[in-house]
Amino acid sequence: MKRTIKDYELNNKKVIIRCDFNVPIKDGKITDDNRIIESIPTIKYALEQGAKVILMSHLGRVKTIEDKLKNTLAPVAKRLSELLQINVTFIAETRGEKLEEAISNVNSGEVILMENTRFEDLDGKKESGNDPELGTYWASLGEIFINDAFGTCHRAHASNVGIGSKLPNGIGFLVEKELNILGKTLEQPDKPFTVILGGAKVSDKIKVIENLVKIADYILVGGGMAYTFLKSQGIEIGASLLDEDSLNFCQQIFEKYPEKIILPIDAVCSKNIESLDLPVTKFITDLSHDDIGLDVGWATTGLFIQYLKDSQTIIWNGPLGMFEKEQYQDGTKKICEYLSKSGKTVIIGGGDTSAAAILFGYKDAFTHISTGGGASLEMMEGKVLPGVEIINER
Repeated sequence: MKRTIKDYELNNKKVIIRCDFNVPIKDGKITDDNRIIESIPTIKYALEQGAKVILMSHLGRVKTIEDKLKNTLAPVAKRLSELLQINVTFIAETRGEKLEEAISNVNSGEVILMENTRFEDLDGKKESGNDPELGTYWASLGEIFINDAFGTCHRAHASNVGIGSKLPNGIGFLVEKELNILGKTLEQPDKPFTVILGGAKVSDKIKVIENLVKIADYILVGGGMAYTFLKSQGIEIGASLLDEDSLNFCQQIFEKYPEKIILPIDAVCSKNIESLDLPVTKFITDLSHDDIGLDVGWATTGLFIQYLKDSQTIIWNGPLGMFEKEQYQDGTKKICEYLSKSGKTVIIGGGDTSAAAILFGYKDAFTHISTGGGASLEMMEGKVLPGVEIINER
């Protein structure tokens, strides 16, 4: 059992909390603040215990000076101030005298947010490469380290593993919730247990399939990755997405577990992804050479629901179609709608699946929506997460 924020006396302590504020920002405005909202319970607890709170997060990728301009955490500081109803002091630096002075002068019950940790990546990827000097420096700014950024737990960065290796540490409420819900579900799912997998490439989910096919009763395959499975079975997929390097894997895993892997039986097709023309639904065996499958059709949706009706536990990772475009949303939307009313244990595995569920208005309709697509995927692969592994045991 990992230590948590509750295992420490926080009064008058400088507590570094690594959060996940990697939120979409357009024209300086946050368009989805879900990850910020999810971080509030841990921050509030630290404040209530009299901590001097120092917040850290990354935002996007920072490869150029221009990236620094668009990936500042300043809008996050403003939103945090609104949510916490106190002033959050934003320091537009990742190191140096200004940051050090602000932290040395912070009082109990106050919050400082420092600038995007990935600004340090401009100088030799020091953050994402877990530079020892940077991790040591950041650790010197605090007395206790709390990792509450589930979305980066699968990465060994200076701002999680680097700091965590130098300070007394624990996990926050968000990471604790993610580990408890997803971890326990994978260890002891109520049966029947069904996994829905979508998204683009099979290669991104080979390890997930290899691990979960041993645990799950069924794996329902949709999205772009379904066409590689179909092609491996000798089915004409037209101009649909093909992950050619994964054909052998698809053929072998399907031959080994034919009763577990359920493939689409129809597809919503177009000749051109950008076309605004009404798409056509065809049975999988009827695709022509120039058809592009961009969503599962009504028959596949019905087939999938039949399997879901008999399931007690469902994990879903990856949309079933190109949900960003309205004409290819139906498959993902209808499965969302069914699961929202099913009363079953439903875990949405982060990333695009979470974005789709929230877009369609189902933010609070499931057992759990993960805040970390990559981290939840690696848990589904059976991997140990570096950002969790570094945390001390009780």
